[in-house]
Amino acid sequence: MAILIDRNTRVMTQGITGKTGQFHTRLCRDYANGKNCFVAGVNPKRAGEDFEGIPVFATVREAKEATGATVSVVYVPPPFAAAAIDEAVDAELDLVICITEGIPIRDMIRTCYRMRGRKTRLIGPNCPGVITPDEIKIGIMPGYIHKKGCIGVVSRSGTLTYEAVAQLMEQGLGQSTCVGIGGDPVNGLRHVDVMKLFNEDEATDAVLMVGEIGGSDEEDCARWVRDNMKKPVIGFIAGVTAPEGKRMGHAGAVISGGHGTAQEKLAVMEECGIKITRSPAELGKVVKSALR
Repeated sequence: MAILIDRNTRVMTQGITGKTGQFHTRLCRDYANGKNCFVAGVNPKRAGEDFEGIPVFATVREAKEATGATVSVVYVPPPFAAAAIDEAVDAELDLVICITEGIPIRDMIRTCYRMRGRKTRLIGPNCPGVITPDEIKIGIMPGYIHKKGCIGVVSRSGTLTYEAVAQLMEQGLGQSTCVGIGGDPVNGLRHVDVMKLFNEDEATDAVLMVGEIGGSDEEDCARWVRDNMKKPVIGFIAGVTAPEGKRMGHAGAVISGGHGTAQEKLAVMEECGIKITRSPAELGKVVKSALR
């Protein structure tokens, strides 16, 4: 099993004819079962064409009806990306994964408001995507660093997601699913939403949660973990000062009114029973010790 996506998922790419859309659709199609999973593209100006055998449709709804795709990945430029998400929601897709960075906050506030009560889940924007190793990847993460296993990963930081996976692999630990939720202030699924899915997933034995400074999402998730989680959770917050004196964090992470600091978040997580590390170099070792 896995969460959100697996080998049976059927995907369309919104923005497939752009340079970025083409590049990453090709890499995703060539990973694991991607040739069966990536079945459509969307561009209203290029309908009737194809990208290396993948048919291009004018609308999301047409692509869904013709191919059975229920998941979309968005590589549309920032001024139009929120409207692309809206179109996928109106077509009642199961999941939209928005990779696009730099979408205006006002646009995303409007889109998230429109999504209330709708069936579609949103990952992102400004995220690396989702991967179920050895089955399917949707997004920009390097597939070769992943291997199927029992550790779920949810992270606001794309770069630290890759670092965490590399360290898990050094410890001989594969992943069930890795979800990069993105670091923008207005986005779709949050840590707690993904944690709930991992809690019910039979293929996941433990979860690594990577957060960032700013906001209160990690604290909210920690309190849910304390009251509901049946599996060990390991936590790290980007924003802790590294040994070299550098700070780890996302450009979208903002501390407001003195709240949302790394130390504050780590303290709450530890109080809630999450096994934490203050060093990004110890992620893999801490996860392995938690499994024991």
